[in-house]
Amino acid sequence: MIEVKNLTKKYGNHLAVKGISFTVEEGHIYGFLGPNGAGKSTTMNIITGCLAATSGNVTIDGHDIYEEPLEAKRCIGYLPEQPPLYFDMTPFEYLMFVAEAKGIDYESAFRQTREVIEATRLTEHQNRLIRNLSKGYKQRVGIAQAMLGNPKVIILDEPTVGLDPKQIIEIRDLIRELGRDKTIILSSHIMQEVQAVCDRVMIISNGNLVASDNIENLESLVSRTNKLHISVRCDEETAEEVLMAINGVERMSMMHTKDEGVLDITLDTDRAYDPRDDIFFAMADRRCAIIAMRYEESTLEDIFLRLTDSDREVPASEEETEKEIFGVDLERTEYTSQFSTAGYSIEDDENGKGGEE
Repeated sequence: MIEVKNLTKKYGNHLAVKGISFTVEEGHIYGFLGPNGAGKSTTMNIITGCLAATSGNVTIDGHDIYEEPLEAKRCIGYLPEQPPLYFDMTPFEYLMFVAEAKGIDYESAFRQTREVIEATRLTEHQNRLIRNLSKGYKQRVGIAQAMLGNPKVIILDEPTVGLDPKQIIEIRDLIRELGRDKTIILSSHIMQEVQAVCDRVMIISNGNLVASDNIENLESLVSRTNKLHISVRCDEETAEEVLMAINGVERMSMMHTKDEGVLDITLDTDRAYDPRDDIFFAMADRRCAIIAMRYEESTLEDIFLRLTDSDREVPASEEETEKEIFGVDLERTEYTSQFSTAGYSIEDDENGKGGEE
């Protein structure tokens, strides 16, 4: 569906994206992760045709983003982190405007607007001014505009940022529904969100793609740590004598629990050897009852931190990087001229009317 080859982006002397390559397959929800300034938003803007790359190629459903920009963009719906909304319009008016701007004929635009309003559960709010909607419903309007034109791929940049817990759950449910028929690329800093919604993950660090796999395979890399937690009914002296004699146990720490006679013990073990069977039988021989025994599991957040550990001194955000270097002689940094709602961000001015930033 999407093929990225040797993608590079330079801002002056700063190399934001360093020759990354990946393929996005049809029918999956991808989580796109990375620290601030790692190159996520730059990569997404290049894929959507809002920003030109310094070098490399992007092909969307067989269409080169530079050779066939209009055909490629018709395959993509994009929701930037700040939804490009006109606050003095209603959702229905705004979506009709976006549909026509995308080149959809009036009859189809009317039909599709009705469909996306229903799909995003905006029916009761379609005739209210966008300025009066909650942030969650503004996000729904932004997702609805990305759905217009029936694109094969929908790219969402931080779709739940700033939402309350109820709104977050609703937007996640909406993304799952969209994923039944569309290919979704979701950028997020929330690890739980990616685990809950996505089936594949791409992690970018310091401009490099450091991981691209399904969540199960990534978790299997670090799923078991070397820390083994045990709750056992035993005295301290016996516990230390038995456990430190077990092959593979390197260090231990223990503390008493609220249950009289029960110890909580944490063991540092050799990763190459699983000592649980030996611990069970040794404790049984001393008539010490093991109440619980489990390895500490790594999370997607642990995986993220390990893979991005080298991503240290980076700008606070990619937007700041762009602002710092504008005015310098850049390589292929001009924005493309074809219409894309992703290229607009509308805010209220002093008179309450929308205007371009």
